[in-house]
Amino acid sequence: MKNAFAIVTLSALLSACATAPQLASPVSTAAADATKAASTPDSAAAREGQPAPAAETLTASTDAPAVPEVVLPKVELTSELVYRITKAELEFKQGNWQGPYITMLALAQQTRDPRLAQRATEMAMTAKQGPEALSAIRLWRALAPESDEAIQLQLGFLVNNPDLREAEQVFALRLKQLPAKSRPLAMFQMQQLLLHLKDKAATFALQERVLAPYDDMLESHLIMAQSAFALNDAPRAYAEAERALAIKADSELAVLTKAQVSGSLDKALAVLSDFLVKHPHAHEVRAAYARILIDAKQVDAAREQFLTLLKDQPDNLATLYSLGAMAMQSNDLVSAEKYLSRYVDVLAQQPNDERDPAKVLIILSQIAEHRGDLAAAYNWLEQIDGSGDDKEYLAARLKMAQLTARQGKIDEARAQLAELKPSDQNDLAQVFLVDAQLLRDAGDVLTAFVVLENANKRFPGNPDLLYEFALLAEKLGQMELMEKTLRQVMIAAPDNQQAYNALGYSLAERNERLPEAYSLIDKALKMAPGDPYIMDSMGWVQFRMGNLDEAESMLRRAYAARNDAEIAVHLGEVLFVKGDQAGARKLWQEAQRKDPQNDVLKSTLARLKQSL
Repeated sequence: MKNAFAIVTLSALLSACATAPQLASPVSTAAADATKAASTPDSAAAREGQPAPAAETLTASTDAPAVPEVVLPKVELTSELVYRITKAELEFKQGNWQGPYITMLALAQQTRDPRLAQRATEMAMTAKQGPEALSAIRLWRALAPESDEAIQLQLGFLVNNPDLREAEQVFALRLKQLPAKSRPLAMFQMQQLLLHLKDKAATFALQERVLAPYDDMLESHLIMAQSAFALNDAPRAYAEAERALAIKADSELAVLTKAQVSGSLDKALAVLSDFLVKHPHAHEVRAAYARILIDAKQVDAAREQFLTLLKDQPDNLATLYSLGAMAMQSNDLVSAEKYLSRYVDVLAQQPNDERDPAKVLIILSQIAEHRGDLAAAYNWLEQIDGSGDDKEYLAARLKMAQLTARQGKIDEARAQLAELKPSDQNDLAQVFLVDAQLLRDAGDVLTAFVVLENANKRFPGNPDLLYEFALLAEKLGQMELMEKTLRQVMIAAPDNQQAYNALGYSLAERNERLPEAYSLIDKALKMAPGDPYIMDSMGWVQFRMGNLDEAESMLRRAYAARNDAEIAVHLGEVLFVKGDQAGARKLWQEAQRKDPQNDVLKSTLARLKQSL
């Protein structure tokens, strides 16, 4: 149950927790990190499986808590004061933190100006001096007790101390001093600060005491429900969630919390289903309901929920993506393309830094390629601009070159590869690998062999390059080199099942050292029991060894798993030898329809003196 809700409430978490105001003067990375830790959502919520506050639950806006403006003292800017500040800043830039820190702290005490205490805090945090930073923050708060920035930073330090009493006092005082409309967000910020603590019992007790005066607030009970859930106190968590719903019956987060702590998928589904009957436009709840239906293997029901969401919000990116992914899973490529292409269109109109379209564009390209529209497949990939994941950008460019080559433009495809200059050596090796594969597929095996021969000198021990080089060596009849290279792959990557399979299949195909071939293929099959190509190799070596029934059984399993022309040819030959010539001919005809130019089919028919 925890994993499901960590996903469905992520958007709620991001919308509910506001970022604290930035400090007025430049802040070090350490200061920025501390401020972020004190005020922004963090993946700890997902790790703990606790739902985060949804925007609809807040009685205040999602801006930072409203507090009075800091009242600054009237300080005369004397020449001595300017000199001491300037000198401290220059020394700090030169890498000396202690003297400037002491100067700023002393001037803050002397002038009672909180800005100087703030600067002392920044200096200590930049120097990663925690105790000194906390001392400066305490002075800053004493000089500006209404400063929410100072409170946030102070709490960020205090919650990391084993003794939480001071943190508890600050939490309690902050909630008391804030106006009522600002308390909900402050409560959630408190929850975020405490999430990482390992002592869940102490965290629970602290929150229970701090929130006790606010028993009439929805947010108080939501936080206690989540804290009790983290403590594995399911009855208390459920009771707190019900109390939250009693305060606000249409709260989406309250019902999500209740479902989360209910203890099972069936109970969670019942809780959410009942809520949706009364509140059919509760989009967060319906999205959660749909995802839990998927977890419960009720895919059709989940799809109906997503379609209902789409009617209300036709441009919702999460819904479009979910429907596209489900369609892909069920092999409904038409629907997948419809939803995912719409996803790309909407994202283009509403740019979102949190969403990279690259994965969706790759899927759309695959769909277009599947139906034979190579131009469309290319165009989808061309939209991946390199601003996101470098690996995805490279994969897209490599695939674009392959699509170009499939249209007979081998020189243009190789020119596209030559333009790629990845800095990572493994990525660069992949460029050479694809170059060789393009040449091989175009029938220029010798040039492909030379490309990989040079690549292996440049990137010695790369298992991908070695494996492809071995296959090319076999095509050129250099069997000893092929075997030697495959054994190098086995050393470099002992879990590479394809190397064992390739050598075993080659031996079986040549009808040589069959016990060794069987052993190699058996090892590969144990590494990847469901791989149809390895099953094909096992069926073929069984055939070579005269075990026709075992061969037929294994090849039928392989063909059921992968409707591949070469597997059909092998199975057909087994049936032919067993006397089932009609069955063999049917399989060979299927293979011919799939791949009319298949070399294995041609050689098999010629050897058996058969025609179709």
